Amino acid sequence: MDWGLFTIQMLNGVQLGVLLFLLAAGLTLVFGIMDFVNLAHGSLYMMGAYFCATLVQVTDSFVLGVILALPLTALLGWLVELIVVRALYTHDHLDHVLATFGLILCFDTAVDFIWGPTGMAIPLPEILDSHIDLMGGHTFPVFRILIICTGLAVAGFLYVMVVHTRIGMLIRAGASNRTMVMALGVDIGKLFALVFAVGAALAGLAGMLIAPITEASIGMGNEIIIVAFVVIIIGGIGSIKGAFVAAMLVGLIDTMGRSFLDQLLKLFMSSESAETSAPALSAMAIYILMAMVLAFRPQGLFPPKVR
Repeated sequence: MDWGLFTIQMLNGVQLGVLLFLLAAGLTLVFGIMDFVNLAHGSLYMMGAYFCATLVQVTDSFVLGVILALPLTALLGWLVELIVVRALYTHDHLDHVLATFGLILCFDTAVDFIWGPTGMAIPLPEILDSHIDLMGGHTFPVFRILIICTGLAVAGFLYVMVVHTRIGMLIRAGASNRTMVMALGVDIGKLFALVFAVGAALAGLAGMLIAPITEASIGMGNEIIIVAFVVIIIGGIGSIKGAFVAAMLVGLIDTMGRSFLDQLLKLFMSSESAETSAPALSAMAIYILMAMVLAFRPQGLFPPKVR
């Protein structure tokens, strides 16, 4: 076993996990509290990446670009909630799906019109575009460590906010019993708008962090949003703790499966069969995990206590 390579893939899995958590945290709050199916959440992830890419070009600073792009993405999320989403709360889920699918098409078209069909790269400062040495002569990018640290810091902040503050208490109460919260005199409209804007900012932050690696491109959120839904189903809809644990599980299983599943299969089948089966099985691994969780815990691993 090459322990240096194993460590790198573990870190890559944690990095994917924190990105999925940033995307899934807002999605699970919107779904859990508002009972709103927002397929356009991935478009907010894309818009965050494009806002950041543009602001980095203007300011010539990645850090400043992220700091300025965060409130812009939150403002965009608030406008989407005000103009489109607010009118659909009383409609059924099919209307939510149709409306937000239309939003995806609108956002993709708007990006094509404003920024063009080609992607936008985000240059990193020299200090972030370097590597640290690991065991066995392997190296690991400093920027990926920054992604992990940022994701864990945001997870800690969300935990404190949700568990130890009044707004967090209202969010948890809203996820468990929206009618009771409204009966207590809470302005549920403002709470919904705040949650939607925070969710948009978190999705945008995930896009900003991944864009220097993959570049900002049209439709970049349309594939990862499916994995984000898998995360919130595994973790329990409306649960921040569940979203974090499930995102880590999905990130590690997906990354480690793609890296080492063929070696594991070679222990009890031929090398040719293992090389053929491993890619297909690793691609299905997270969906197999979701099916197993749904079979034994239909509400997810850590659902809100009362729904």
